[in-house]
Amino acid sequence: MLLKKLYMIIAASLLMITMNGMVQAAEFTVEIKGMDFSPNNLTLSVGDKVTFINKDSAPHTATAKDASFDTGRLTKDMSSTITISKAGDFNYFCKVHPSMEGKITAK
Repeated sequence: MLLKKLYMIIAASLLMITMNGMVQAAEFTVEIKGMDFSPNNLTLSVGDKVTFINKDSAPHTATAKDASFDTGRLTKDMSSTITISKAGDFNYFCKVHPSMEGKITAK
């Protein structure tokens, strides 16, 4: 009986430790407006999500220079969500307007 209680206490403790170690992915929003990404620099964690929303009348993309992500062509009020799957610096730009640039740093 005592051994069974001990096992139950250990199991409950391990479950609590596991649940406390779980981290929810954060979600970020980048608005594309005025021919700019806002914010144009983000620092986040691996596993976090970024939603790009086009608020301009012109179409835009958010395309990583290393090809790790591409939102595709977004027209006014369209959005696309990406998940950052590895650590590093991700410089991105708009394929339609290459002078528009931003950066995501994932830790």
